[in-house]
Amino acid sequence: MEKNTILAVVLSTVVLVGFYLIQGVFFPPPVPEYQPPPVTEQFTPQADTQTPPQSFPEAPQAAEIYQTSESLLREDVRGTSLQDTQRPSQTDSQAAHPAGAAVLQYITVDTELVTIVLTNAGGDLVSWKLKEHWDNHDNVDMILSGINEARAFSIALGGLDAQPINSLFSVNRISEYSVEFYRDFQVPSQVYGMDGVFRLIKRYDFKPNDYMFELTVTLDGGFSMQGFNFSGSAYTLSFGPQIGPVFEKLDNRYEYREYLTFANGKRKKAKLNESIDTRPAWAAIAGKYFTFIAIPYLAQYTVNFSERAEPGLSSASRLNIVRPAANSSRTVDTYRFYLGPKTQNVLVNYNNGKNEFGLKDTNLIDVVSTRGILAPLENALKWLLLVFYRFIPNYGIAIILLTLLVKILFFPLTKKGSEATLRMQALAPKIKEIQDKYKSNPQKMQTEMGNFYKTEGYNPLSGCLPLLLQIPIFFAMYNLFNNHFDLRGAMFIPGWIPDLSVPEAIWNFPGNFKLPFLGWNALRLLPFIYVGSQLLYGKVTQIPGQQTNAQMKMMLYVMPIVFFFILYDVPSGLLIYWIFSNLLTMAQQVIINKYVMAKRAQAQQQSGGEAAKPGTPSGGQESDKTASVKKSGSGKKKKGSSKK
Repeated sequence: MEKNTILAVVLSTVVLVGFYLIQGVFFPPPVPEYQPPPVTEQFTPQADTQTPPQSFPEAPQAAEIYQTSESLLREDVRGTSLQDTQRPSQTDSQAAHPAGAAVLQYITVDTELVTIVLTNAGGDLVSWKLKEHWDNHDNVDMILSGINEARAFSIALGGLDAQPINSLFSVNRISEYSVEFYRDFQVPSQVYGMDGVFRLIKRYDFKPNDYMFELTVTLDGGFSMQGFNFSGSAYTLSFGPQIGPVFEKLDNRYEYREYLTFANGKRKKAKLNESIDTRPAWAAIAGKYFTFIAIPYLAQYTVNFSERAEPGLSSASRLNIVRPAANSSRTVDTYRFYLGPKTQNVLVNYNNGKNEFGLKDTNLIDVVSTRGILAPLENALKWLLLVFYRFIPNYGIAIILLTLLVKILFFPLTKKGSEATLRMQALAPKIKEIQDKYKSNPQKMQTEMGNFYKTEGYNPLSGCLPLLLQIPIFFAMYNLFNNHFDLRGAMFIPGWIPDLSVPEAIWNFPGNFKLPFLGWNALRLLPFIYVGSQLLYGKVTQIPGQQTNAQMKMMLYVMPIVFFFILYDVPSGLLIYWIFSNLLTMAQQVIINKYVMAKRAQAQQQSGGEAAKPGTPSGGQESDKTASVKKSGSGKKKKGSSKK
């Protein structure tokens, strides 16, 4: 009996094993649909290290994913080659929805510096508002959108031509500052003729006191996929359509966009639509006051900048990071992104390690660093401006004090140039006489003029050189007041000049009315004050005889009016600098004129000559040297007479 029982058990085992073996080889069961765990659990897929390498056809790129040929699809998923296989998403509070429901969700993350809004549509970021910076009575939003909602940090399976994923993802609120989005997709014929299933995970990790955050992108195919290759690329991660704040136009002076990369220790301006595969340490889109910086931690990637149009935006600025095809069944990529103010005092923290990521020597400060031969001068002026602001916390007054200091420092040069100008006034009648005498013989006139200047000891360029030396200061001050971040939102006079970084206005035109051809939308006072100061400045500093010179008339009267139209919409800080520079220069000129007139009158009295007449700084038509020569000649004559 025992023998028969044992034999029966053995035969039954053989039959069962044979049955399941035959069924598994010739009648394999269908692959069950891959379901993620409930959103209340954190999903941590494991890498597949045992699957033997296989070759499989290249998958269609993402642009073709939703419109691919039906011949490539399985019958049960016809119409899409990336089949959604996940459970319905749930709310941020993790309350379940009815089965089959696809619910659009928005998830808000609040830090000390930023209010962030994410959506489960693609797992993208739709708003990044800076709490410490304002724009038109609202926080500056670094994700600037057009007519459609902005979708930053979107992923497209494929290269630059691929379309971003719009599917609704499941949400896992890991912590107060960490959010994870995930969704499963199906691609045709990956292993043994069966469709492959992979999970896309986007995890955002924010910091409570940092403008930088970390984004981790995971592609996990488990045993069903051997790699991720969509027409040569795994995916493209895109930022766009534009960085904030709101602007009317980009004119490369008062608002602009720069595209920058940093590689091999050097910052370089990037070209639009160029694929940069040199693995730069970072890439950035920089505006006048704010910037977006991407730091990919990948072994290989390509960076691309574009201005692809966006409905409702006057200009778009996009950054794309193309991740090359991956040959493993699981890949985890990490990125860090900075969206915030373009200031040295913030970005320097990523060089010295004083940030919540512990980053050092990133050279992010190069985004804001001034370049060119005037950079040291501009930095010195910025330091002085900040010194004045510490004593009197009003940037309008600080600008005036800095302008005053510069005028004092350059007073010797200004004085020298003014004395040369007044000397020219004294020599003007003689010069006019030579020009009239030899007007038919230009060569002779040039020779006589040279002899005359040599005799008088006068250099015609002596009045120009001091002005030329001050031109670098002018351009450095212009760049400083036009780009210094701290002037943004800085009030000078309440009710009139609330922001030194934008044009002031005493009356805004109603509605959206703008003056035809000019495009002005407000009546401004500072441009009128500037023109008045410029005309008065020209009147005070003009040389006798200029009233009849058509060219000088244009310089004195026409050019200020032309600049009135050019400078009408410039930041008010710039106009304050120019207005007070003109006023201080006029005051200097009056002081110098009185000094020179008194000096010449004293010299003429000592020589026994007639005192200078009021209002004629030349004291008639004699120069200092002429008076000195007469004095010397008179002395010689008296000495000779005594001897005789």
